[in-house]
Amino acid sequence: MKMKVGVIGAGPAGLTAAYLLAKSGHEVVVFEAHPHMVGGISRTEKYKGFLFDIGGHRFFSKSAEVNAFWHEILGPDLIKCKRSSSIYYNHNFFSYPLALSEVITKLGPITSLRCFLSYLKAKMFPVKNPVSFEDWVVNNFGRLLFEIFFKSYTEKVWGIPTSKISADWAAQRIKGLSIRTILSSALKIKKNDKIIKTLIDSFLYPRLGPGMMWEVCAKKATAMSARIQMNAPVRGLQFKKAPTQWSVTLADNTTHEGFHHIISSAPIYDLIPGIAPQVSAPAFEAAKGLNYRDFITVVLILKNARTFSENWIYIHEPSVKVGRIQNFKSWSREMVPDQSMDCYGLEYFCFEGDGMWTMEDANLISLGTQELLQLGLANKEEIVDGYVVRQPKAYPVYDQGYKEKISVIKDELQHYPNLHLIGRNGMHKYNNQDHSIMTAMLVAKNIDAGEIKYDPWKVNQDAEYHEEDGQEMEGGRKLPDSL
Repeated sequence: MKMKVGVIGAGPAGLTAAYLLAKSGHEVVVFEAHPHMVGGISRTEKYKGFLFDIGGHRFFSKSAEVNAFWHEILGPDLIKCKRSSSIYYNHNFFSYPLALSEVITKLGPITSLRCFLSYLKAKMFPVKNPVSFEDWVVNNFGRLLFEIFFKSYTEKVWGIPTSKISADWAAQRIKGLSIRTILSSALKIKKNDKIIKTLIDSFLYPRLGPGMMWEVCAKKATAMSARIQMNAPVRGLQFKKAPTQWSVTLADNTTHEGFHHIISSAPIYDLIPGIAPQVSAPAFEAAKGLNYRDFITVVLILKNARTFSENWIYIHEPSVKVGRIQNFKSWSREMVPDQSMDCYGLEYFCFEGDGMWTMEDANLISLGTQELLQLGLANKEEIVDGYVVRQPKAYPVYDQGYKEKISVIKDELQHYPNLHLIGRNGMHKYNNQDHSIMTAMLVAKNIDAGEIKYDPWKVNQDAEYHEEDGQEMEGGRKLPDSL
């Protein structure tokens, strides 16, 4: 049955849903707040011919369906990249994944021994029922390795102490990473062919940046009659029980009616207060209690630089504010218009409205320049230009209590049929884009089927679907671990 579906947000999740539903013959309207760019945080910005990401976006998934979708959209414009990254700590660069001999050489034998003893102590006397990121990492790596390789960078990213970050974030983002897996990787030992995402050595990447994927996806969805409205921030949703339909009100007060389904990848913080009839007070307060971390990229353009070859460098150095530095030419040489030039992205994590966020662009470029020189990654005469991009609500924060708030919201939305949450901010899950894409795929399957066959909340960080015991799909087949 043909449905009219409204999609809020033209990021990876929203555009995946729009493309698949349009392909199935549904009437799809996408509402995107950005005036002219699709892709959300996975868009590719452009300045004087230089292309750069808002953060780094690897295209790697354990899901065959997600990989097939990427190739269906972009085909030969996907290139294979060798993953190369490092950690800057105490004036030294450590390859990541870690190389055992390099760690011992650069940390020194005494510190390395202390790390090993600290690890043994953590294994003998672990924190029982770990609730924080700090607890989880100390249990898995020991106190000293936590202090060296986790604490400083993580607190830069989130702006709160590691003791206040939920252990869920560590379990999700570095699941499977341990001393044993790091040593196995360093020694080139494979165990059961199990892939740890953070240790992969290659990935796919669109030759003109991640935004290329979503720009082409938007064009193909439009060719199948989907409508994508840019500069269309959604102000509110109105639900009518009889008939079961939704209407969408935009910031310019125009209203679009007659939607059988609404799919939202918008931040829950923004979505929930705009729903009518109004949600309950506990759900309203839960939504408003969710927190987000914002993000600034300071782009520095260099001429004839002594460039570094890594895709990115993690800066575990408290004396500078920068958290990570990208070299976009290392992702794809087509990201720069002149091969004698380089384009670096210095990433600063902040809260919208704080001193970093409100700093003048010229001052941010000056700060980035100063810190790049301090780290020894450039000479002053090599830096010829700069540019700044701010990204609000880049990362949903896993602080203490966030899970309970999400549970309250999920229960409340049972009273609003055919409202589907997908994606990173739509579900308040700090995930990779393949995870977001999978949630959109499952919602599209449900709409096609006319019933709820899949629960997108059961998609894990590896974009695998975890079924409940005994749950089956059509034809009596068990739901697969990976669609």
